[in-house]
Amino acid sequence: MGPLDTIIWENAIWEYALITGILLFVIILKRRAGKKITRVVFYFFRRMGRVIDEERFLELVLPPLENFIVALTAFILLDELNFPSEFKFKILRVGSDVILERIGICILLFLFFQTLLRVIDYLAVIMEKKANQSRDMTDDQLIIFFREFLKAILIILCILLMIRFVFNQDITKLLAGLSIVGAAIALAAKESIENLIASFIIFFDKPFMVGDLLKVNQITGTVEKIGLRSTRIRSTDKSYVTIPNKQMVDSIVDNLSMRDKRRVEIVLQLDLKTDRSKLDQFMQELRVRLAAPRIQDASVLLSDIRIDSYVVTVEYYTEPIAIGEFNEVKQAVNLSVMDLIETNGISVAGKNRPLSL
Repeated sequence: MGPLDTIIWENAIWEYALITGILLFVIILKRRAGKKITRVVFYFFRRMGRVIDEERFLELVLPPLENFIVALTAFILLDELNFPSEFKFKILRVGSDVILERIGICILLFLFFQTLLRVIDYLAVIMEKKANQSRDMTDDQLIIFFREFLKAILIILCILLMIRFVFNQDITKLLAGLSIVGAAIALAAKESIENLIASFIIFFDKPFMVGDLLKVNQITGTVEKIGLRSTRIRSTDKSYVTIPNKQMVDSIVDNLSMRDKRRVEIVLQLDLKTDRSKLDQFMQELRVRLAAPRIQDASVLLSDIRIDSYVVTVEYYTEPIAIGEFNEVKQAVNLSVMDLIETNGISVAGKNRPLSL
């Protein structure tokens, strides 16, 4: 019997040497093995017509995949050795060899699901690149939601498998208990669940998207984020408003960004002493001035004759321009109205009436 056949801890030296050699060989070639596996994945993705970002895939998925390959190899090799009787003991009537085996299974499950989580991150990156090509920011929010949702499912599945194979517990009873607890939590979190369902309605129905200007519940502002529970709006006075998604679905939401025109109405109350000819000339000149490039569908109308004034209603529309440009147009029209009133010598009703305190 040669020196390599010497038994140490119930295993021959050559067995230790063989296992160590194989493990070192796998560690040295783990990156190449991981790349071979990824090449196979790339092949099937390309056959399905999918776009592959190899550099990003290797950056995200390859490191945990390499660790899983090494851990799996070590687990299989060590399982071929006899467990030394010198290290056998029991904790809560569970042998040390069983404890070590379950620790190994736990590590394998952790590394396997870590690899799957990285795959989900990679798929989310690819989908985000496609979503960035469109103006619709809701797609980005939807991708984030499904990424976190799938990762949460994988984590729960990993925990359940660990309970089953590491702690050797029957998970059917656990799932039955969780269903009862889940029902109780669902009743307690009724409002949160309603907001979650409302977020799905917003994502798929798309009544508005990130960047839209909304008017809802007497709040006007720009949508900055659509979350799973609430929508965040930056109001016109620059405050940050959080509105539950259920209210966003149940309330009347005026999406100001979707309008094709902006409307302005000016109501003028002119003195009854104004001559008809002056009033007619004022209205004609105002119509001419409203024929400006950024003004559409303008009208000037003597809409009412009251006991103390003539009522002239000025109505015009602009294109859906930015609020700054819109205010400039309004200011220019208002100044034109004031100029024409002064030029035509028209008095405003109640001009000389004393103010009452």
